[in-house]
Amino acid sequence: MRKTERYRVDTANSLWHIYKTVPFLKVVKNFVVIQVARYTPFLSAKNWMYRTFLRMKVGDQTAFALMVMLDIMFPEKISVGKNTVIGYNTTILAHEYLIREYRLGEVVIGENVMIGANTTILPGVTIGDGAIVSAGTLVHKDVEAGTFVGGNPMRVIYSKEELDKRQVEDTFFQKDEQ
Repeated sequence: MRKTERYRVDTANSLWHIYKTVPFLKVVKNFVVIQVARYTPFLSAKNWMYRTFLRMKVGDQTAFALMVMLDIMFPEKISVGKNTVIGYNTTILAHEYLIREYRLGEVVIGENVMIGANTTILPGVTIGDGAIVSAGTLVHKDVEAGTFVGGNPMRVIYSKEELDKRQVEDTFFQKDEQ
């Protein structure tokens, strides 16, 4: 189960209550910053913008590819560890507006994580250190450290032990013995 806080709404659907949950000017500022960053090819500039204007926790040498879409309402609820790659056109959400409620949840992405292109990460999810998320995955629950997951619905493709074994056997990663 994802770790989200739930808030009930009594009248119209929760999206009609948007500016009761988040200030309008915050949404405008976040929208502008995120849109500029989506097209910025300079990784260090993106990280600086995310830390400075969105109050996100972003580790050193983290790479957000082109067109990554962060949560516009609550980007401060997203943290990404160092040396992580977030693939092209990935969406990271920290909120979800539903008919009778809205939910907010922290998104924690560990260190040395690889997230493939066109992935969607839902609120309240933790992705452990060293995990690999295949392109096009819907991350709807926590991902254990070191595992390789993918698909919709998301499933484990390789456990940490299986992935470690594959890497040991991969000649590309073996030292040249000349």
